[in-house]
Formats: sequence, C-alpha cells, structure tokens
Amino acid sequence: MSYQTTVGWSLITSGIVTLLLAYLPYPSFYWGIGLLVLGIVVFVLRRLS
Repeated sequence: MSYQTTVGWSLITSGIVTLLLAYLPYPSFYWGIGLLVLGIVVFVLRRLS
C-alpha cells in the first residue's frame, strides 16, 4: 500500500515541479540540480531517523 502512495505522490510532485520549472526565473538546469540535492538530503534524513 505504501508503494502505491509513494508512486502517487511522486507523480503529483513531478507534475507540479514541471509546471514550476516553466515559470521560474533561472535556467531549469540549476533548479533541477537544487531539487535533486534537496531530495537526496530529505531521503537521507528520513533513513537516519
């Protein structure tokens, strides 16, 4: 059950991020790197706790 919830949230989040990237002022490359780093940090912090 948690797998389906994770997939659902992942799809929703990726859709929102895709829409945001079209409107953000800096090149999407930098936002992509930033979001990737943020995702890794959140993942690591959740695994440690």
